[in-house]
Amino acid sequence: MKRTIIWIMALVVGAVLGMLGITWLDDVMNFIATIYTRLFQLLAVPTIILAVITTLATFGSKGTGKVFVRTLSYTLLTTIAAAAVGAVLYVIVAPGLLPIDALSGVSQPSDISPQTSYADHLISVIPNNIVKPVLEGNVLSLLLLAFAVGIGLSKLPDSENKAVVTKGLLGLQELLFLLIRWLIATLPLGIVAFSAQLSAQVSAGVIADSIGRYVLVVLGGNVIQFFVVLPLFLLLRGLNPVHVLSRMVPAVLMALFTKSSAATLPVTMETAEERLGIKRNIARFVLPICTTINMNGCAAFILVTSLFVMQQGGEPITLGTILLWLVISVVSAVGNAGVPMGCYFLTLSLMSGIGAPVAVLGIILPIYTIIDMVETAENVWSDSCVAAMVDHDL
Repeated sequence: MKRTIIWIMALVVGAVLGMLGITWLDDVMNFIATIYTRLFQLLAVPTIILAVITTLATFGSKGTGKVFVRTLSYTLLTTIAAAAVGAVLYVIVAPGLLPIDALSGVSQPSDISPQTSYADHLISVIPNNIVKPVLEGNVLSLLLLAFAVGIGLSKLPDSENKAVVTKGLLGLQELLFLLIRWLIATLPLGIVAFSAQLSAQVSAGVIADSIGRYVLVVLGGNVIQFFVVLPLFLLLRGLNPVHVLSRMVPAVLMALFTKSSAATLPVTMETAEERLGIKRNIARFVLPICTTINMNGCAAFILVTSLFVMQQGGEPITLGTILLWLVISVVSAVGNAGVPMGCYFLTLSLMSGIGAPVAVLGIILPIYTIIDMVETAENVWSDSCVAAMVDHDL
């Protein structure tokens, strides 16, 4: 709560500074915003690579078991459904444009130009040089490489060499998380700069309308996934969604207020075993895995926010773009294990990687606290549904 208040205060201070119209102050704010943009871009590549690789390497080795196969199947199905709901709502609600064309220090997305066919673009995703995607920050190529390396590590037989590589990657990830926490600790200064940058060039009415529509899409998608899509999954497996939800309420409520699936995990496991009656071996195997890779709310947030940010940078939001980023959002959400501020920072990393106007995310940041609460509750509810369905099937 204290951090949220600080973020909101920073947003207000930045908006006031931007409306003053002082040239030298605007230049200072643009300078600070550019520094934060570059820092985000610096952390973007290792964040994406290490998150996906370590997640797949850690859990992929369990893929031979029936329980894991069903868990992974339900996880992917529910996550894809969540992202698809967000995409449909985005098209229907159609958040408007923020007039931020004059933002200095923010490049426009050039990942897919209108003159390039999607076939050519997909070919360009396949790297022919292992160093080039890293140097260029090519998000799609990096995801492909990370996915291949993570699966490859999981399939290697257990050995000292495999353990050394895995521990090395996990150590690098811990170091990265420390750097991310440091950056997050200084984010109020970045929020002031981004907010001042925006308010110097846009009217409050346009921001309220566009951001309001964006929030409607994100929260509306979470509500539909929570009360409609996930219950339908349960009904299709012959389970009563009202019964399952009523038994899992303690875990869902704790997730809402803690904003952490990992912190809620002990309560989720105990509630699933004692109240819902899921077999202990199923609950204690499925739920820890789901806490790591089952990110329904995160996938929807990444997709909707990415489309919104790219749209502000002049990227045409076509059906092909939506489908491409639906796949990216699902893969990214699955690999989002353990990243502080989860989906928000990963989305920011993805947008930085393609040169989209990340300044837009500065104004979303204070709102993200509420979104994070709802998303976490939805994630734990989805974890519960997956565990219940696996238990029912086996």
